[in-house]
Amino acid sequence: MSFWRERHLCTLTTLRPDGTPHVVPVGVTYDPEAGIARVLARKTSRKVVHILAATGVADGRGARVAVCQFEGRRWATLEGIATIRTEPAEIEAAELHYEARYGRRPSPNPDRVLIEIEVTRTMGKA
Repeated sequence: MSFWRERHLCTLTTLRPDGTPHVVPVGVTYDPEAGIARVLARKTSRKVVHILAATGVADGRGARVAVCQFEGRRWATLEGIATIRTEPAEIEAAELHYEARYGRRPSPNPDRVLIEIEVTRTMGKA
C-alpha cells in the first residue's frame, strides 16, 4: 500500500446517467485500515453531479466509482461506493490527508465537498 502514499496523479471514474464512463484526473488519498478513499471536489463538478444522481439508484447507499493510478508497470485501482460529504470537519481532515500525500494544502474553496469512497475491491500490480 505504499504506492498509495507516493505522489501520483489519479483518475476517478463515475457513470453518467446514460451509463457511459466519465473519467477525470484527481488527487486521491487512501486509508487502507478504514477502507476509505477520499477525493476533494467542487460541489458543482460533473463528478459530484454524477455521484449525487446515482446515489440510491443501484443499492440505496451511493454511486459505484473507481479510482486508479499508475507509474510505469505499477498500477492500482480501488473500486467502491461513493457518497458526498459536506461536513466542514470531514473536508478539513481530507485536506490534511491531501497535504500529507501531495505536499501542499489545497487552496481555500467555499464550494468544496468531499467524495468519500467506501472501498469494496482493490486491484493492482506494485
